[in-house]
Amino acid sequence: MQPHAKEKRAARIAHLDGIVPYLFALGCARAWVTLMFAAPSTPLATAFDPHVLFDYAYCILAVAVAVGARKIIPLSARPWSQALALGGMLVASVCSVAASYVSDISVVPAVLGALAGGLGFSMFLLIWAEALGALSLLRIFLYTTASQLAAVVFVFFCQGFDALRMDIALILLPLAAIASVRYAARKAARCEKPPQAYPRFSYPWKLFILFALYSFAYGLRASQLADGAGMHSSASTAIAMGILFAGVYFFSGRFNVGMVYRSPLLLMVCGFVLVPAESVLGSSVSSYLISMSYSLMTVLVSLLLYDISKRLGIAIVALASIKSAEQIFIVWGKDASALLASSPLSAATQDMLVTVTVAVLILASTFILFSERELSSKWGVTILDSGTLVERSTEEERLEKRCDDLTAHYRLSPREDEILRLIAQGKTSAAIEQELFIAEGTFKAHTRHIYEKIGINSKKELRALLDSE
Repeated sequence: MQPHAKEKRAARIAHLDGIVPYLFALGCARAWVTLMFAAPSTPLATAFDPHVLFDYAYCILAVAVAVGARKIIPLSARPWSQALALGGMLVASVCSVAASYVSDISVVPAVLGALAGGLGFSMFLLIWAEALGALSLLRIFLYTTASQLAAVVFVFFCQGFDALRMDIALILLPLAAIASVRYAARKAARCEKPPQAYPRFSYPWKLFILFALYSFAYGLRASQLADGAGMHSSASTAIAMGILFAGVYFFSGRFNVGMVYRSPLLLMVCGFVLVPAESVLGSSVSSYLISMSYSLMTVLVSLLLYDISKRLGIAIVALASIKSAEQIFIVWGKDASALLASSPLSAATQDMLVTVTVAVLILASTFILFSERELSSKWGVTILDSGTLVERSTEEERLEKRCDDLTAHYRLSPREDEILRLIAQGKTSAAIEQELFIAEGTFKAHTRHIYEKIGINSKKELRALLDSE
């Protein structure tokens, strides 16, 4: 193995240093919610769906945290937050176990378990987001995708358990999740405290509206998804997270976030276009595309919120709680689908109405997706433009801004601007010629034009100009 390759491999491995507590925290929690509510091995025989109550409780707590975030952050300094997360999830597990053994009163523990579980899981995710916020964007991306992959693995093994072992797993998973997130929060606090400020700011509503549209579109189809598809720990989630993790882990310097940011739109369009062809192709293809689209958008919106949190010094809880509350749009999408299914309209008419609705949502999403300049100008988000998760130093950002100013003031051409930035990075003439695939004479001509426009005579003067404010 070449020395350069060894250095790259060592750098990749270093990115995963400290991932274990984060992996077990979110992995165990997501596995728990999948086994308890999303895909229970033995669904309770009740007249209502406990998952709906769970979702409402989950969203209500998220709204409450968003409203009172200024008074309760940081959550890591509030013992009651971890007690609520653990207590809610354990109460839900105990109620599930009790309902399976006492069938004649199963409604009471089912209601109590769904409400407690929603409150506990919602608080857990906010605690986990706060602990994760202390890390770099690259690690946040890797840890999130790896944790969701781990959850799929945990669910796969647990689904093979008998009733007794499943009951034990439902008790142990919340304990492991809370213990892991507590350890991760303490370790993160020693390395780099996450932003705890709550300055005056306006929410990035375009981003939240975009996520709401995707959530509603997913909800329209959630009840008809094929086996293995879904937003929780399913095969479709494993595929989406595996692709993202591998892309960032092996190509972190060239991973284009801006391109991936637009990919969920394409997947969602393809998924709903194929719905009418399910009688021929089956429902798996469309279901997987729709599910993967939503999973991708969830991770990418979270990443953008972390970027905003870091750049503006806003506690991530203030942003993540709004995103969590938008789970309600999935519920409303399911309700709209059920209402349509119960109508006297024919199946063909129902499909047409869903298609028209999704087309409108996609048009709105397209408008928002391609007007994300505001994310950069107003909230300081740069990863959509730079395309990379490798964070730049303060000096690199200063030079980038200085080059922007010089290019705008002296009206440099796109090629001259490109060469100016490479010179600012300290690259030699030969290196620039090789990178841009230009001849030595061409490089010298461009450099001369840059000097003439700016009014200098040498690279030394250009360096001094770049170093000046």
